[in-house]
Amino acid sequence: MNMESIAAHGGDRVGVALAAHGVRFVFTLCGGHISPILTASKARGMRIIDVRDEATAVFAADAVARLTGVPGVAAVTAGPGLTNTITALKNAQLAQSPVILLGGAAPTALQGRGALQDIDQRPLVEPHVKLFRKIRRVRDLGPAVEEAFAVACAGVPGPVFIECPVDLLYDEASIRRWYADAAGKGSGVADRLLRFYLNRHVEKMFAGSAEPASPQVRDVLPPAASAASVEAAAAALARAARPLLVIGSQALSIAPEAPRVAAAVARLGIPVYLSGMARGLLGRDHALQMRHQRRQALRESDCVLLAGVPCDFRLDYGRHLRRSATLIAANRSAEEARMNRRPDLAAIGDAGLFLERLGARLAQTGCRWTSWIEDLRARDLKRDSEIEEQAKPQGEFVNPIAFLRALDQAAGENAVMVADGGDFVATASYIVHPRSPLSWLDPGVFGTLGVGAGFALGAALARPGSEVWIIYGDGACGYSLAEFDTFARHGIPVIAVVGNDAGWTQIAREQVKMLHDDVGTVLSRTAYHEVAAGFGAEGILVKNAAEVPAALARARAAARAGKPVLVNVWLDKTDFREGSISM
Repeated sequence: MNMESIAAHGGDRVGVALAAHGVRFVFTLCGGHISPILTASKARGMRIIDVRDEATAVFAADAVARLTGVPGVAAVTAGPGLTNTITALKNAQLAQSPVILLGGAAPTALQGRGALQDIDQRPLVEPHVKLFRKIRRVRDLGPAVEEAFAVACAGVPGPVFIECPVDLLYDEASIRRWYADAAGKGSGVADRLLRFYLNRHVEKMFAGSAEPASPQVRDVLPPAASAASVEAAAAALARAARPLLVIGSQALSIAPEAPRVAAAVARLGIPVYLSGMARGLLGRDHALQMRHQRRQALRESDCVLLAGVPCDFRLDYGRHLRRSATLIAANRSAEEARMNRRPDLAAIGDAGLFLERLGARLAQTGCRWTSWIEDLRARDLKRDSEIEEQAKPQGEFVNPIAFLRALDQAAGENAVMVADGGDFVATASYIVHPRSPLSWLDPGVFGTLGVGAGFALGAALARPGSEVWIIYGDGACGYSLAEFDTFARHGIPVIAVVGNDAGWTQIAREQVKMLHDDVGTVLSRTAYHEVAAGFGAEGILVKNAAEVPAALARARAAARAGKPVLVNVWLDKTDFREGSISM
């Protein structure tokens, strides 16, 4: 037998199935419940990346899934190991990211009897995943992994959880000895009944486990919108005088298709706003991409195509769109396509593939919309001029707009940007231009803080050779600062910049104005660079504008040498984002 079919214990069956699905990385925080999965995966060539918080493991798996199209994999121990992942799981669910979470559990015969870290995990996890699979027999471990990959990618992608009790993962001989010891050697009726029950239980657990593990990868075809919907959308756009595209993360669900989606958008010749993972789809400065005044553009457009974007709070629940406009919603989810505003045309299927088909059908018509594009471009240029004016020095420390402009100019053409924060990151979304498709990672609609280190870890591994930046707010930085230990141990040379304005500024802006109290929003000018240096990274402090160019150059040089970096930038306060509260 070759390595692919050998299954000395249940962990091997999981490892064989992961290898068959092309998994290259397993993110984890160790625990005895899951050790056989980790050793088996390592034996089959997978890189095991151990982190300092289970949420980071899931965030990293999420990033791998988004950037490669192959579900990312995390493994965590039972009980608190699993509960620590709930926020990251929910973030993946709402971001429609296919993640496989393998979780340990107490021994099958002891569940509900007070075993170590034993809780009923289903009610905690099931609401946040597409599938919760609880395994009771060793031979079901491999098929469960196969099912998980298929379910995670089918329809609307999302996370899947497999509960793997510890007694299904270790070798049969050891487990039989463990249960024999637990049964004891007493001769009483109760003792004999216990031995009978446990022996029967073990026989059921291992029934069929002598068969070789032969995982099968299931083909999952992406959902496709109907040909009629493509024709109807093409006709509506061709009639329009002021058409507009808004493209979101879901349009890049099939990561390898990103270049073809970009080419299709360029062929359409329709002005476009990009959001979420779609940022960077057209490169840095494409003539069709607009960055400012989206609300006004939507109110003026007579035909709007939302590709992978629901009418949620980001579009003011549909109120940004004029009622007389023709609304086309391309979305894998029928529910999202009709959220808050019923479209005139719902194209239910993969939004990226829909754009490709539409581009082939409607190519070379962009010249009709030249004046509309020029109007939007003029507004963009005017806003850019206003931002340039706001980038001038205003106080004692560093203007955040000026710093982000310097970062945008300094970062390499292969840069991947990870956004983790509130006010500073929202400012960055206006200033920093992602370089290429799938080069911007943010949490998505859940707005989760703490994704930074995990997303950067996954991005650095999925995109070896890329320059990976984390844009941290100083509040968000605290969630995953300890992962600089992970970066240093595993040789992951990310560059983090912390916008340190000593506060939870996005909250403080409206709280102070409305409630006249800054309670809970004040931080210190903490020496985050010293903390990172203590974990083995390069720490750099920047207090004024004159120090910025040298600091960024030093950070890039350290990263090229294989060392993680944290640049702690003391910022001035600005009014750039006044009135930006979202509900």
